[in-house]
Parts: sequence; structure tokens; C-alpha cells
Amino acid sequence: MDITAPRRYFLSLQEGIVAALEAVDGGSFRRDAWERPEGGGGIARLIEDGRVFERGGVNFSHVMGDKLPPSATATRPGIAGRAWEAMGVSLVLHPRNPYVPTVHLNVRMFVAHAPRGDTAADVWWFGGGMDLTPYYGFAEDAVHFHRSCRDALAPFGADLHPKYKRWCDEYFYLRHRREPRGVGGIFYDDLNEGGFERCLALTRSVGDRFADAYLPILERRRDHPFGERERDFQAYRRGRYVEFNLVWDRGTLFGLQSNGRTEAILMSLPPVVRWRYDWKPEPGSPEARLTTDFLIGKDWLDG
Repeated sequence: MDITAPRRYFLSLQEGIVAALEAVDGGSFRRDAWERPEGGGGIARLIEDGRVFERGGVNFSHVMGDKLPPSATATRPGIAGRAWEAMGVSLVLHPRNPYVPTVHLNVRMFVAHAPRGDTAADVWWFGGGMDLTPYYGFAEDAVHFHRSCRDALAPFGADLHPKYKRWCDEYFYLRHRREPRGVGGIFYDDLNEGGFERCLALTRSVGDRFADAYLPILERRRDHPFGERERDFQAYRRGRYVEFNLVWDRGTLFGLQSNGRTEAILMSLPPVVRWRYDWKPEPGSPEARLTTDFLIGKDWLDG
């Protein structure tokens, strides 16, 4: 099957987002092109110790192989053993200011090639989404982010946002902690309904809405005063982000199992993290309100 259009889109999305983020931070994203011995490669764009972003990465990859890794066939045993291709853009931003939330975006396409080159029997699907992880919650930020997600999906059916919002809440959940990673957003996978062009258009709409969803929040909070207390709590909560990505995230597992570039895969991890044994914030404090008021799987569309 022809994958020229999605590849072209993913590359342009990476460049557009990096340009927008460089304009906000004032610094430059490093460019690191890499090749994978088994096939394919990618372009990692990374910033560290910026004025706004303590660490951030916007990665493009297009990789392929002769045999699907276990993480890709767990829910599709019928395609085990097939040759495959995967491509997409993955983004994680860890701002320096604790009042600015961490954000994640991923849009991707996967193809499991049919044996004997029968392209009509190729199995393909799209996936992706974006989600917001605040340290100090603001209702207006959560509302804005979720409304932007809704607007990205609106042209493709009113039923999609509730479905993908719920999917996001269920996916980005730390089962060992019994708590959400953040305030959610949207998440979808295995998308092939309605044909290739519709699925690509939906994925483009999600990617194109990222800047509208996140940059206004970033601009509102980037200069909010903070001190060591807030930085300490940010480092503590970042530990939850690390736990999810290393224990539960299927994208991380796929990247490592398929022998992807480790530096690019693990760029999602924050640079400064702190764990404490059974620590709990003081009841009624701003730190406690993150759990009581925001990590609750709420429908944020109406505020």
C-alpha cells in the first residue's frame, strides 16, 4: 500500500510543532537523525535546559522489520510473524515551571504486510491521541484542553470524543497506584473504520490541533511564580510519569522490543525526578488538591 501521504504529513507535523515550540522557548531543538540496522530510522528533535522546557522531545520515526514484536500482536494474534512498518510522531514536553503541565502527543500508522506481497491483504491501522499531566491543576486549563480534543474529532462524528476520552482515561491509568496519570485527553488505536483516507484525515486533525490545545495553557502559566516547594512536588509527581512509561506504556515496550533508538524512546522521561516512601500531601493543600480535584476522571467539557 502507498504510505507516502502519511509519511509526508508526519514529517511536516514534526517540523511545524518544533518551530512553534522554539518560538516559545527561544532556544533550539537539537536534530538527531538515526538509522535502525533492521530497517528504517527516524529524526529525534530534543531540547534540554531551555528557558521554558526543562526537557522536550518531538520525534519522527519510520521503522520496519521482518517479524512483528510481541507488543504489536498481543491483541492481533492473526498477524504474528508478518513483516511490518510503523511510522509516526511522538512528543513529550516537560516544562521547567511546575504550574505548566507536562503534555504528550502521539500520532502513528502501522502496517502488517500480507505474505507473498499481496498488498490488498495488508492490515493497517492508525492510532494516537494527546493527554495533559498537571502538577498544580487549573480548571480552565483542563476545560480548554478537552474542548480542543473534542473539536479535533467533531468532523468525524459526535460519538468519537466520549469514546476516545474514556479510552484515554482507561489507558493512562497507573493500575499499581490506582490513580490516573493526569487529567486525560483522547486516545485511540486500531483505527481502520471508514477507509484509509478518513482514518488519515482524523489522525491529521488530532495532530494539527495540538498547538491550539496546549500553547494557550503554556503561555498562561509559564511566568507563574514558584519556589522550591513547587519544584519538589513536581519532581515527586514526575515519578508517576516515569512509572507509567516504563511499566504500562505499549509504545515504549514496542520501541524497545523492536530495537528502536533507546535515546529517542526514553526522551519521554523527565530530567529531574524524586521518589518518597508513602508520602502524602497535607490535606487541603494545593498539592493535595491535585488528587482530590483533578485526578478524578472528570468530564471537563462543561467546566
